[in-house]
Amino acid sequence: MMKCLFFLCLCLFPILVFSSTFTSQNPINLPSESPLPKPVLDTNGKELNPNLSYRIISTYWGALGGDVYLGKSPNSDAPCPDGVFRYNSDVGPSGTPVRFIPLSTNIFEDQLLNIQFNIPTPKLCVSYTIWKVGNINAPLRTMLLETGGTIGQADSSYFKIVKSSNFGYNLLYCPITRHFLCPFCRDDYFCAKVGVVIQNGKRRLALVNENPLDVLFQEV
Repeated sequence: MMKCLFFLCLCLFPILVFSSTFTSQNPINLPSESPLPKPVLDTNGKELNPNLSYRIISTYWGALGGDVYLGKSPNSDAPCPDGVFRYNSDVGPSGTPVRFIPLSTNIFEDQLLNIQFNIPTPKLCVSYTIWKVGNINAPLRTMLLETGGTIGQADSSYFKIVKSSNFGYNLLYCPITRHFLCPFCRDDYFCAKVGVVIQNGKRRLALVNENPLDVLFQEV
């Protein structure tokens, strides 16, 4: 009986030594917890509230500035203003207030949401307050931001707010499904940057490969 125990110990000893060496030299890294999402902040440092309205303003002043506003698209047959524009300067009219409608209860960075111009409007024009991305504009070689979108649907009406590499925030267009044509959506998350192009002398929000629009959010 004692001999059996002795030989059993001899057999187990190399296994124990190997196990100890493996775990000390090759520790098993358990996945860490996901970082908490960061809330988007307004110009006063307060978290954006889905129930409040904000103006989307530029991080720059003067001719480089200008708020985002709702306007009539050139050659559009829509019964209501249906274009998303930016004023040519921060000197002049204020932008059209918007509200952000997240999928969750809070507005976080890098999370899907809808954007809606929050203004009184006739019943006919309600859908013409919700942002979306239109079809490719051949003369401008890009896709323009317009209204006529939906809220909470799997279509071309989803955006994200992300931190700018300069100052403030950037807007991204992120179709919720890859079935939507989006040649500008090239990153790993199938999103595209929102910037500005010139259309008939006006600054029009559109999808761009470079120079995304840097913005801030000012509570109305």
